[in-house]
Amino acid sequence: MKKNALICGVSGQDGAWLAKFLLGKGYRVFGSSRDAQMSSFANLKRLGIFGQVEYVSMAHNDFRSVLQALVKVEPSEVYNLGGQSSVGLSFQQPVETLESIATGTLNLLEAIRFIDIGIRFYNAGSSECFGDTGKHGAADENTPFHPKSPYAVAKAAAYWEVANYRESYALHACSGILFNHESELRPSRFVTKKIVETAVRISRGASEKLKLGNIEIYRDWGYAPDYVKGMWSMMQTDNPEDFVLATGNSYSLKKFVIGVFSGLDLDWQEHVQIEESYFRPSDIQYSRGNPEKARSDLGWEAETLFDELVKKLIVAENI
Repeated sequence: MKKNALICGVSGQDGAWLAKFLLGKGYRVFGSSRDAQMSSFANLKRLGIFGQVEYVSMAHNDFRSVLQALVKVEPSEVYNLGGQSSVGLSFQQPVETLESIATGTLNLLEAIRFIDIGIRFYNAGSSECFGDTGKHGAADENTPFHPKSPYAVAKAAAYWEVANYRESYALHACSGILFNHESELRPSRFVTKKIVETAVRISRGASEKLKLGNIEIYRDWGYAPDYVKGMWSMMQTDNPEDFVLATGNSYSLKKFVIGVFSGLDLDWQEHVQIEESYFRPSDIQYSRGNPEKARSDLGWEAETLFDELVKKLIVAENI
């Protein structure tokens, strides 16, 4: 008998890759959107799975809407990947960010408690909760949180909501604390996508400049399809726990820029312009994760590392 899985935020990067992965595992996959009849689901179409996913309208911040969706789908597993997903945008839309992430997560947990505590729940946590891990540090599951953006504050609140419901009501609920993971499906507002898109246009003759903020920040970058495997693995354990998913390596945004431009036979210094207005009010200088627990307990590790990731993004954009 097929398991039903509900992916909240199925139209995003992670939701689309997870839908493809679960379909390959034989799941009946449902995807939620605020208005399923009007959403384009472009990422699902790009992966060739649009017609294989069933869609349901659900507003995360409306408890009645969440309750109705769960009753309709009767899921065995719920993956909470929805909500405002941009750190930069969260400074401009802090209330929307908090409501879509923290309130949305709480509504899902409460609905599961009402309907069936046997439903397994995955929550998309974020490495942004840790703040700065330091030049030589790496955050693991025991590292204290120090959020430095409205997005990170919202993700930290959602993390503790999940922990509270797991401990108070014995829900099979867990958070995956994922470090940066990119793919061909990222929207243009994400800096990695912006860099690759602009560099490819320049390589084709465009005269524009790539405008960036602080390129001396360091991030632990992985490949999204690897990370959705980790999400699923967390849900298969008998005892729900939270896990850090990361590569364990950190590289500067400057190195990412150099890698992209050199991969297109361009000198990045001729095409990049640093803009003070692009600097965030508060930013993380160093971010790196320690995935040892996921490696030892789940058998999970990142398969695609930095250099290969950069090549994949260039190839996908340059087709």
